[in-house]
Amino acid sequence: MMAVTNATADLCWEFSSLAEDLFSPNVNIIAELEKLKNTDERIQKLEESVRLFTAKKVAFLAGLLESGTGHTGPTNTPKTLVYKKVFSNIGGAYDLNTGKFSPIKGAYYFRLYGHSHGGTTTAVSLLKNGATQCSLHSWKPVSNGNASNAVVLTLEIGDQISTRHDANTWVYDDPESYTSFCGFLIFPL
Repeated sequence: MMAVTNATADLCWEFSSLAEDLFSPNVNIIAELEKLKNTDERIQKLEESVRLFTAKKVAFLAGLLESGTGHTGPTNTPKTLVYKKVFSNIGGAYDLNTGKFSPIKGAYYFRLYGHSHGGTTTAVSLLKNGATQCSLHSWKPVSNGNASNAVVLTLEIGDQISTRHDANTWVYDDPESYTSFCGFLIFPL
């Protein structure tokens, strides 16, 4: 009988120990959930980095006039140029309706060319979110004049790149696309 009592006592002690572990866990559940949340956030950031480095290819080249010959300007105020002859628009970041380029985060190279006829001044600026980054200028050449400029910029998602000609200036274009604008992603950030 003593053996049964000892066995029963041992069983009760083991059960109470198991119950204590089940109802009073040594694990901090809130801390473990926080670790899972942090791990999930790190995985999302890594997935975004992989997506940027492998999936995003961004480049465009556009001439000012879709067809024909003509000039834009002069106007009394600066005017955004909308390049209508799109040679390439890889990644779809250039909007041919607005003339604006809205990219992914990264380092970019941009180049612009402007053409003027004799006696007319051409002045075009490249803008980042409305602020001038670089400009080109050809002041009343005797015959025809060309000007160009280029810049490397760091852009964030939502930044907008555009070009505009200055007030009282002209920009000429024809089927040869003398006036053009291009940009491409050097590398994502």
